[in-house]
Amino acid sequence: MIYKWNYKPLTPKETEIRDELSTQLGMHPALCQLLIQRGINSVEQAQKFFHPSLKDLHDPFLLPDMDKAIDRIENALGQKERILVYGDYDVDGTTAVALVYKFLRKFTTNLDYYIPDRYDEGYGISEQGIDYAAETDVKLIIALDCGIKAIEKVKYAKSKGIDFIICDHHMPDETLPDAVAVVDAKRVDSIYPYEHLSGCGVGFKLAQALAQNNKIDFSELLDLLDLVAVSVASDIVPLTGENRILTYYGLKQLNSSPSMGLQGIIDICGLNDKSITVSDIVFKIGPRINASGRMMNGKEAVDLLLSNTALDAKLKSENIDHYNANRRELDKRITEEAINFIESELDITKINSIVIFNKDWHKGVIGIVASRLTEKYYRPAVVLTKSNNLVTGSARSVMGFDVYKAIEACKDILENFGGHTYAAGLSLKEENLSEFRRRFEAMSVELIAPEMMRPQIDINAELNFIDINNKFVSDLDKFAPFGPENLNPIFVSKDVADYGNSKLVGKDSLHIKLDMVDSSLNTPMHGIAFRQSNSFSMIKKGLYDICYTLEENIHNGKTNTQLYIKDIDKGQF
Repeated sequence: MIYKWNYKPLTPKETEIRDELSTQLGMHPALCQLLIQRGINSVEQAQKFFHPSLKDLHDPFLLPDMDKAIDRIENALGQKERILVYGDYDVDGTTAVALVYKFLRKFTTNLDYYIPDRYDEGYGISEQGIDYAAETDVKLIIALDCGIKAIEKVKYAKSKGIDFIICDHHMPDETLPDAVAVVDAKRVDSIYPYEHLSGCGVGFKLAQALAQNNKIDFSELLDLLDLVAVSVASDIVPLTGENRILTYYGLKQLNSSPSMGLQGIIDICGLNDKSITVSDIVFKIGPRINASGRMMNGKEAVDLLLSNTALDAKLKSENIDHYNANRRELDKRITEEAINFIESELDITKINSIVIFNKDWHKGVIGIVASRLTEKYYRPAVVLTKSNNLVTGSARSVMGFDVYKAIEACKDILENFGGHTYAAGLSLKEENLSEFRRRFEAMSVELIAPEMMRPQIDINAELNFIDINNKFVSDLDKFAPFGPENLNPIFVSKDVADYGNSKLVGKDSLHIKLDMVDSSLNTPMHGIAFRQSNSFSMIKKGLYDICYTLEENIHNGKTNTQLYIKDIDKGQF
């Protein structure tokens, strides 16, 4: 894949501010450049960014309907009503259910939780779930990470004498469900200062509000933050503002005193001996929690997250790890089938989007397959299968194309849809599939410029190898945790040369282990370039440019800094 490298130099005014910050903070100019790129232009702002404070969390009662939600919960507790905590089957939903359930059980034992089955019930609030609530004498359902569009389901619950509190973070329609409370910072009438909370984050704000209302010290909420960190990282929400504060302290909790269930997953992932990062959650912890809802039922993930003993957590983690192994096999097979179909049946050079359907594909992995196709072909991808007599699936997008809005524009031929800018889900009748494909492609042609279909790498700053010392790496750590809108910065170094020891490594020699020098440093800098063996001959012939992130590498008990090479090129600048 040929990447375009984007490098936007600072303006003269920004350069002046960068140099002032560098002097005042005693920090390398390249790192101060990162601050400016994040809208941080003063020492005071920088110190606030480097030292997130729980005191900067917003008042939960600023969220719309939070006062109504708390009043209804207090009434339910006072009347000893049975409460059902209801959530989606993905990581965000299951962590949200576990968090709110853990907090509410401080007040009542008349409590239950429910995760809909991905296959029998589908996404969001289901009639089966409401029927279960009615059968078990539930009077209040607290819905987390779903429900914002459940107008008919809330009406159905009302007919059975059941109230709803909806705590969601998805985009609402013009008409809201007739629930007791609809807590969502994305409501048009919301005055909440931060709209990008995860579903579990909204659940945490509910717990925070209930704690405030009962004069419970905030310290009583700290042991819930590991769940919030897992949700924020896994749901790919912006790691800015309140999310960054919650994740910063959630990672502290995850590394020092995780819940029994999360400790079980940490053990099964082999993460015991390292400092867990957002990346570890995204690639190791999150997929295992997700695997439960993808392969079996998400309720098992909540069962694990609520484990009370190490043995229970160990057994449940082993089950979920088994599901994850099965998920990987399915994901690999279906991705290969999808690519084979595209290569044989579609002319990828003549389309701006991919919409493919196979009734036999496993519903639990089609979102992952859509992501793989978007990465490979750099086009929005919609992967669909058959479930409950409907065509249902997941969509993923490229930078600059709002796949949620594109799908929303087709809502007249859809049965259901929801999601975010770059990831969405939908269902429709099979007879509407060709029309959906036609409309989606037309919007892709209209809104996606040719350069948007070429993968791009945004370069944050240029470095010489001599700049990369212990202080630089230590200062860079202050920018963590990294994630969307606070990405791990990508640096460029120009005119580097092979030190002579670089070699192909890994299965089928697909990767390059690099030893490099530049004009600033004769001691070799180590790097790894995954799946870039096609550049090996180039690096042996002369000077080249690299772009990379700086990563901690632990080998034989020793920690050192390694360049994680994103791309190798011969003079993009």
